[in-house]
Amino acid sequence: MADSVLYEVAEGLATVTLNRPDAMNALDTATKNALRDALREAAGDEAVRAVLLTGKGRAFCVGQDLKEHVEILAAGGGMATVAEHYNPIATAIATMRKPVVAGVNGVAAGAGAGFAFAADYRIAADTASFNTSFVGVALTADSGMSWTLSRLVGFGRAQELLLFPRAVKAAEALDLGLVHRVVPAAELPAEAAAVARRLAQGPTLAYAAVKESLAYGADHSLPEALAKEDQLQTRAGASQDHRAAVAAFLDKTTPRFTGR
Repeated sequence: MADSVLYEVAEGLATVTLNRPDAMNALDTATKNALRDALREAAGDEAVRAVLLTGKGRAFCVGQDLKEHVEILAAGGGMATVAEHYNPIATAIATMRKPVVAGVNGVAAGAGAGFAFAADYRIAADTASFNTSFVGVALTADSGMSWTLSRLVGFGRAQELLLFPRAVKAAEALDLGLVHRVVPAAELPAEAAAVARRLAQGPTLAYAAVKESLAYGADHSLPEALAKEDQLQTRAGASQDHRAAVAAFLDKTTPRFTGR
């Protein structure tokens, strides 16, 4: 794995850190490969029960490394990175059967914002900001943003943010629903890790079902969503975690979840 992405697993939590602070964690090819591979590893590792995605330095991720992109265009290349990198990364974040927390430590722009929006929970530093950026370089949305953004802020506001990109500062991002919490920048690393660790210690099978049901319900009818809820609840109800939680409730103790 490239040095531009750090990967660490401890106590069920995989921490994935973008590590190009001098480049504001811009996504060059090596970084995109490493990020995609790290997320796939986390998704497939049964020991990992939650994921924290964050960045080093003053940026979360400013999106595509445009210096490298200019070189690719000059060599006759195109936008193959969408299929090769951005789609797999966004898919891994949004669909892995474990919760993903985005600890947005600074600027999140373009694909960087898209990856944050694909996460299940977003906690941002008060110095963070979000910018769709795409039309500023004559491109359209990628990294899942055409799907996630309207679900977070509504169709009309998503149109506005994509057509007229600007830096949405943390306080406004909270008001719009782009993030769940805003904390002082100095507290962001500890607070984001605490949220992710709490999820890692929770009923991960239930979290996976919540992710699946919300995604399914977003574009299916009520009868279809009810049928999906029945299917997922049946699965959750057969889990060891459910039995442990019910027993703990009756015993007035704290359940210990194992993800089974």
